[in-house]
Amino acid sequence: MEVPLKPLGKEDTRKLELALIFGTLMRQDVLEKIRNAEDKITWLDSLIIASGALARERAGMPVTKIAEELGRTEATIRNHLTGKTEAGKIVKETYELLVKKGGKLEFLIPGGEEIEKLRRENEELKKKIENVKQALQSLLSTL
Repeated sequence: MEVPLKPLGKEDTRKLELALIFGTLMRQDVLEKIRNAEDKITWLDSLIIASGALARERAGMPVTKIAEELGRTEATIRNHLTGKTEAGKIVKETYELLVKKGGKLEFLIPGGEEIEKLRRENEELKKKIENVKQALQSLLSTL
């Protein structure tokens, strides 16, 4: 999925916001922090608000409008955008990963490369099993 890194309009902003939420929540370090958090709901809410704030900021929206849209104070939004909150820092890291990957979200999924490697190995093993089956059938027919 291609993600607009500099959104133009509400649809692009929403795409970036969702990519930041999804990309952040799929990070192994974030999953671990959520597991260990005492108040998981508050933690998730902070990540979602930070994602929404960053997406809107990248679209050129002023902090006052972001705060109004997200139902948070301007101070909270500024803290997320400047990385003063842990959620703000984490979402910024996710954005930087998106930038490095040219806006391609699929590369943010943890273990993606490992999954692809396992998929290839699985295909190779299937072929080998099929070859062994054929060899066994050939051997059985000669007996």
